[in-house]
Order: sequence, then C-alpha cells, then structure tokens
Amino acid sequence: MLEAENTWRLTFEQAMANPTDILSKVLEQTAKVVEEQVDAKLSKLSEMDDDDLERLKERRLEALKKAQKQKQEWLSKGHGEYREISSERDFFAEVKETRNVVCHFYKNSTFRCQILDKHLAVLAKKHVETKFIKLNAEKAPFLTQRLRIKVIPTLALLLDGKTKDYVVGFTDLGNTDEFSTEMLEWRLGCADVINYSGNLMEPPTATQKSGTRFTKVEKKTIRGRGFDSDDSDDD
Repeated sequence: MLEAENTWRLTFEQAMANPTDILSKVLEQTAKVVEEQVDAKLSKLSEMDDDDLERLKERRLEALKKAQKQKQEWLSKGHGEYREISSERDFFAEVKETRNVVCHFYKNSTFRCQILDKHLAVLAKKHVETKFIKLNAEKAPFLTQRLRIKVIPTLALLLDGKTKDYVVGFTDLGNTDEFSTEMLEWRLGCADVINYSGNLMEPPTATQKSGTRFTKVEKKTIRGRGFDSDDSDDD
C-alpha cells in the first residue's frame, strides 16, 4: 500500500511539474479518436461498390430536389418576404394555406412597430419555411377582439391555422428597443414557428446590453378588447 501511494505521489508530482506534457498527451489522445472515426467512415465508403455509391448519390439528389420543390412552393405562397395584408379576409386566406405564420398587428402611430418591421423583414428572407405578414390593427377590429389583442405591437404566431403563442410588446425581447434580430429569431424558435438551429434553452446574449432583462417565455392569453401602444413614450 505504501509503495503504491508513493508511486501515485511521484506520478502526480511529475504531472504538476510538466503540465505541458499532460496537455500534449490529452491532445494526442483526442486526435487519435478523431482519426479513428474518420478512418471508420473512409473504410465504410471504401467497402461500397459502384451500385451503392450510385444509390447514395441518387438519394442525396432526390433530397435536394424535394427541398427545392418545397422552397418553390413556399415562395409561390408569399413566403420569403415580409408583406402587408389589407384586410381581415386576407388574413384568414393567408393563414389557411400555410403551416407557419407570423402576423404583426401594428399601428402607424406606434414607433416600436417600425422596429419590429426591420427585424421581421430580415427573418422573412432567412426563414422561407414561415410566412411573415403584417396587419393594421385599426383595420381589423373583429380579428383583434377574437385574438384578444390589447397591446401594440403584438406578434401572433400561428401553426396549422391556429394561434399558438404571442409576442406582446418587447417584454420577451429584453424590454429594450435595441434588441437584436437574433433575439427575436430565438423567441420565434421557442414557439416552433420557425426552424431554429440555435440553443433554445438560452437566448443569444452576444449583443445583450447591461440593464436589460429577459422574462420566462410562456404561452400567453391576452385579455381585453381594446389595445394600447407599447411605445416607451406611452408607458
């Protein structure tokens, strides 16, 4: 036992005296694992005959064609751009034919609506799988009452024709007018209304300014028949 303890102590002291050696060994082991994984994949490819490679090529080509066809279908339905619709009837027509919809209920007199416009225009081009539209709330009294929209701006997030979530004002975006497009993208991702590739567990913080705060994202029901501006001047 004493001999083993002395051996361990000697090994530990050597490691502490030469930390660079330990790091080198760790890197060497990591490189070896990666190399083995690459070799395994190459070996698998090398075992494939011409027919196997041709089938693999055909499957990938078919997947690309399917994705391109889907994209063209989305574009034909008005995806890929941030558009204004003029009436409540247009809203129901737009929502009926599309699975994912983000609708911005706005007022011309509300400055924060213009801030959202800028970010939504960017996201519409990036997330072609989702339709981004806007509707003047003052021209849609029936719809704002039916969706219980009280605060302007409000984003209604719809899946399969049903309203699943809301982004009310800028509360979920850090309570600041200077939130990033990435922050709004993350929030929409939390509602599954876009295909989000980032970490949904935490909002992006690279551009977060000191003094801002984030609230827990929850499904909301907005009560009330009228609507108020969420501009800071009106708060």
